[in-house]
Amino acid sequence: MPHSPTPSQAFSPAERDAVYRAIFERRDMRHFAGGAVAPEVMQRLLTAAHHAPSVGFMQPWRFLRVASPALRCALQALVEQERVLTGHALGQREDAFMRLKVEGLMDAAEVWVVALADGRERHVFGRRTLPQMDLASVACAIQNLWLAARAEGLGMGWVSMFDPVAVASLLGMPAGAEPVALLCIGPVHHFYEEPMLQQQRWAQRCALDNMLFEDAWGQPLGQCETVAG
Repeated sequence: MPHSPTPSQAFSPAERDAVYRAIFERRDMRHFAGGAVAPEVMQRLLTAAHHAPSVGFMQPWRFLRVASPALRCALQALVEQERVLTGHALGQREDAFMRLKVEGLMDAAEVWVVALADGRERHVFGRRTLPQMDLASVACAIQNLWLAARAEGLGMGWVSMFDPVAVASLLGMPAGAEPVALLCIGPVHHFYEEPMLQQQRWAQRCALDNMLFEDAWGQPLGQCETVAG
């Protein structure tokens, strides 16, 4: 069988492999080694985030660096408050959950808050029926930053256990702005060989085939009959 031609715009094999390596070796990190992130490296990470796709090119992301140790402590206290409430909500899994490490706010070299900007309601392009696409766009920016951090040899953890109203108030955000993530970024002693929650037997990655459908929900991919023209 003849091979399909390589698209003329494809990366070289080495470049392609590097992209996939970053994807497969990216980890949601909770353990950090202190240290620092050079300003020029942090600028590269933020530039990568800012080049993410966004619906209607709305660019709804805003990034706030947490430089104050006291502010880090206040954020960590809010996360701990939500961690306890989340544990209660998990019922029988509370004890197992409370043994998990869920953040590295006091250990990471850098802490950044990612938020949805205020005034998002004026962006209608691509959002009239799906207003949540502003959040999807911010998630793309975070993923760009995550992959770039892995390529730079830096760990990153996405912390989402917090009351967004409390965090917005703490950081003086304007009405309509909404915090989405607390990002812990910095050197790590090593990257987890597999996702930490999988290592801890909290959950396992689902089989891809179970998530692929064709033509109708629940119809397995590749099992639809081809209709002759």
